[in-house]
Amino acid sequence: MRQEKVLRTREHADHFAAARWTSTKRTETFCGPIQCSRWRSNLSRKKLLDIFERVVVVVVFGHFAFVMLTTGKAGALNLILLLSESLPVILILTRRGANASSDKHLDWFLALVGTILPLMAVPLGSSPLVSIGVSGAIMLLGLYVQISAKVILGRSFGLIAANRGIKVAGPYRIVRHPMYAGYIVTHVGFLLAFPSLWNLGLYSTQLAVQVARLLREEHLLKQDPSYREYAGNVRYRLFPMIF
Repeated sequence: MRQEKVLRTREHADHFAAARWTSTKRTETFCGPIQCSRWRSNLSRKKLLDIFERVVVVVVFGHFAFVMLTTGKAGALNLILLLSESLPVILILTRRGANASSDKHLDWFLALVGTILPLMAVPLGSSPLVSIGVSGAIMLLGLYVQISAKVILGRSFGLIAANRGIKVAGPYRIVRHPMYAGYIVTHVGFLLAFPSLWNLGLYSTQLAVQVARLLREEHLLKQDPSYREYAGNVRYRLFPMIF
């Protein structure tokens, strides 16, 4: 009886080893041992980059929120800008995985710089160039455009160039990058209320980075036939009749 039990145990172990060997061989047959190793390495790299992105955004936003609430008067304009910049942080932390995403250093650099620069604005400057009511209305308009775009994107939002599904509804029927357009309008309103060389240089640099960033994003997205069709129907990227 004991001998029969030992034989069954060995039989089971041999069967398990054979199944494991077969599974490994199937995987290697599908992608090849070298390709499989590279695929696992790329997957781990993307996970690390994703974690790094989220940590950086949260840390920088925490500093930005502190400045907005403690520097100068924490008035309505400060709170509008704080709300505007908090939405992408929330969406980044709750987003879903991408069908295709970029791991190129330039794309990551543009995305992180384009996100961090606006978080370095300060509510200080010389006399406002327009009334607080006008600058506030401009900022609210930009905030509305941003929110409309983000509602359409939902959990598809992200910083790095990626394809998480092509969106064509809402403000995306007017321009291809309405969220960036909304940010630009919001920043113009804030700059009019707090004109300074620091804020001007910050937002000017950020605008140049955003343009380069959206062009890189489109380079990735145009690999999808659906996006090429969408880009053919919606001509302008940021502002109708301008760009």
